[in-house]
Amino acid sequence: MNSPSKTEPKDFGQLLTELQEKYKLVKQGGGPKRIAKEHEKGKLTARERIDYLIDEQSDFLEIGAFAADGMYEEEGGCPSAGVVTGIGYVRGRMCVIVANDATVKAGAWFPMTAKKNLRAQEVAMENRLPIIYLVDSAGVFLPMQNEIFPDKEHFGRQFRNNAKMSSLGIVQVAAIMGSCVAGGAYLPIMSDEAMIVDKTGSIFLAGSYLVKAAIGESVDNETLGGATTHCEISGVTDNKYDSDQDCLDAIKNIFDKLGASENAGFDRSEPKDPGFSGEELLKKFPLDRVKPYDMLEVISGLVDAGEFDEYKKDYGKTLICGTARIDGWAVGIVANQRKIVKTAKGEMQMGGVIYSDSADKAARFIMNCNQRKIPLVFLQDVSGFMVGSKAEHGGIIKDGAKMVNAMVNSVVPKFTIVLGNSYGAGNYAMCGKAYDPRLIYSWPTAQMAVMSGASAAKTLLQIKVSSLKKAGKQEITPEEEKELLDEITNKYNEELSPYYAAARLWVDGVIDPRETRKVISMGIKAANHNPIMERFNVGVIQT
Repeated sequence: MNSPSKTEPKDFGQLLTELQEKYKLVKQGGGPKRIAKEHEKGKLTARERIDYLIDEQSDFLEIGAFAADGMYEEEGGCPSAGVVTGIGYVRGRMCVIVANDATVKAGAWFPMTAKKNLRAQEVAMENRLPIIYLVDSAGVFLPMQNEIFPDKEHFGRQFRNNAKMSSLGIVQVAAIMGSCVAGGAYLPIMSDEAMIVDKTGSIFLAGSYLVKAAIGESVDNETLGGATTHCEISGVTDNKYDSDQDCLDAIKNIFDKLGASENAGFDRSEPKDPGFSGEELLKKFPLDRVKPYDMLEVISGLVDAGEFDEYKKDYGKTLICGTARIDGWAVGIVANQRKIVKTAKGEMQMGGVIYSDSADKAARFIMNCNQRKIPLVFLQDVSGFMVGSKAEHGGIIKDGAKMVNAMVNSVVPKFTIVLGNSYGAGNYAMCGKAYDPRLIYSWPTAQMAVMSGASAAKTLLQIKVSSLKKAGKQEITPEEEKELLDEITNKYNEELSPYYAAARLWVDGVIDPRETRKVISMGIKAANHNPIMERFNVGVIQT
């Protein structure tokens, strides 16, 4: 992964160009030569399969496009973690699609591949969406088997999810379009229907080489586990098809006949354009992260007609709460105000910081949205909670806990967009990844860490200098200190990058801010497929 530039970008154009270039590279998978090899076999690539499968001119919301970005470089890299996942439409039905990318290490499973597959299954389960698996994988990447095989969130968890989804009535359809070996063979066969492409698809617990080594039997892979074997002899697969296209057409025909799903009843009216254009939205958000700005102006560029009904606007002003519509969907918005505000008591409060009054307000607002069955949208640009004796004496921990409690126990779906800072406990209170947002995406301007780069670097420098002195180095010259600070700062800044977060699936992706409305709208439409909501109960609230 490229380290972030040491100089701040001059405008959004630079950030968006970087985003587009990185995404263009990711879409090439293992590269042109590997793509050509797949075509020579008569196969489509993972992305070509998805393009063929989904409805024409329909949206496909990719999840985890930058997964494994900059990781596994000693192994040659693993673009997009070797699997393409997302939410799309097949014959008008919204569904989750998981497609192994055989151009990347023959579709082998790296640790991040497992994490990404599990995330896709989680999206299907939370939203009760049908899921399609386009299987083309050589199985576990053996040199890293210890990081992918036995733990709870490792490779095997997906088969557990197969069984759970089946019991929940979630439709699962699988197509074996290439290799499908070892434990991975269970994924398509635990689906409702398993189809296979003749001559290119194969499925077996052990390939011919392993069979020879294990029991001394000589058999070729096609006889062992090809389409004819499993459709005519074993009955493992249901039907075989002559080409990728024929197989994908069969999936379309299945989805054409699915019964209608129930819905949760989230309110939607006729969508309206936002308060101003996407280009204006970019201008409202400053790239200089110490520069204050009015989050209400950003909200106006995201909500229909710029209309926003603010809740308790004169109280707890560092958090903005209110209701609006995004692409017609009713939403409750909790957003960090980034300009300095003044309380009725004359106290000046810093933008991006959560104070006791703002946490108290947000907790009440979140409870109201649950009472009214309104999905929640969190817009993060947060530095953390207020510290110091005044804040502690005022009960900041208690009020912060109240907000976290209400947010965690919400039964309405939650969606999080990280616009700028996402530091420390502020990430938690504003529904970071650990708090089960249905979707979480970041803008290219986002930074996620325990604290800001400047604060962390200075703290780490003090620790480093102290360690050097304990080791016997009594004097640290200003030049040496600066060199240490630069080294620490550069490393920390790389870890602050939104692509670093996306690589590890701390967020589902990095998006152009102008795509924010589409992401939230598709997320709520997906969530509307799941009518099952528990009764809202916060338990013991921290008063």
